[in-house]
Amino acid sequence: MKKSFASDNYSGVHQKILEKIIEVNNGHVSAYGADEITQEAIECFKDIFGDVEVFFVFNGTGANVLALEGMKARASAVITPENAHIVQDETGAPSKITGMQLLTVPSTDGKLDLEAAKKWLTFKNNFHKPKAEIISISQTTEYGTVYTLDEIKAISNFAKENNMLLHMDGARISNAAVALGCSFKEMTGDLGVDVLSFGGTKNGLMFGEALIFFNKELAKEFSWIRKQNLQLYSKMRFMSAQFVPYIKNNIWFECAKNANDIAQYLKLELEKIEIPVTKEVLANAVFAILPKEIISELQKSFYFYIWNENIHEVRLVTSFDSTKEDVDNFIKKIKELLGK
Repeated sequence: MKKSFASDNYSGVHQKILEKIIEVNNGHVSAYGADEITQEAIECFKDIFGDVEVFFVFNGTGANVLALEGMKARASAVITPENAHIVQDETGAPSKITGMQLLTVPSTDGKLDLEAAKKWLTFKNNFHKPKAEIISISQTTEYGTVYTLDEIKAISNFAKENNMLLHMDGARISNAAVALGCSFKEMTGDLGVDVLSFGGTKNGLMFGEALIFFNKELAKEFSWIRKQNLQLYSKMRFMSAQFVPYIKNNIWFECAKNANDIAQYLKLELEKIEIPVTKEVLANAVFAILPKEIISELQKSFYFYIWNENIHEVRLVTSFDSTKEDVDNFIKKIKELLGK
């Protein structure tokens, strides 16, 4: 099957993850997470995050939506960048399930602009207006950019100063950790993140994400929330088992580093043939402007998404199993279509 630059969701599953799933497919164990394998996975997370509560859910949308559901008060609203994943790519699920309004903030790089966010606090005590009580950010962002530790700390301080909670959508948090050269905890709990959606599917897992509650008070009723919202898996061992080698054997690092490294290689090779790269490349996404006349034909061999049709900007995402050969073949095809 041919490789694609459409998304890291298109990739397969890391071989060692598959082996772990097969390993736990032996005999009968307790269902719904009351098994030793799930407890081992939870302990793996506690080893890297400290005193937290951990829950496993099926997918990224479930992780983000239920994180927000667990954080909300009776009249909460959520501040987030206008191009955040929870705004653009979850079909309105956050608002439908939680009932909360998403208060969007203009952004050119996918990051939250704190000065622009302040507009949602000027009427916080006016019951005619939405009550902003949660901030949600993505690490990495939808534009492939990465918040620095100082930027996350500033957002966390802003949240705390205004009696708000902070959620991080970490669908690609492993790519961010590799890019920043820091630990997961240094990027999250140490900086005041209250709840983290910890992604694995985009980085070599078959399915499943983890919700990490640094603010354990918010987790008290989450077992019920997860069940009510259709995200409790009965044969939990097959989901949770993946995270044991993923964390213990640093598979997360291996996968994310390869994806990030290949993205850098792709960026350099595009620039060599004078294809403009429009955004800083730190993780595993490259945004570039391709000549309009070659896009459709190029997609027949290497699928990718058009990000901004007006300027012919495309998004190219590398994965844990992407190779330099994949990039070389992609560049070769571009040259062929351009007659170079």
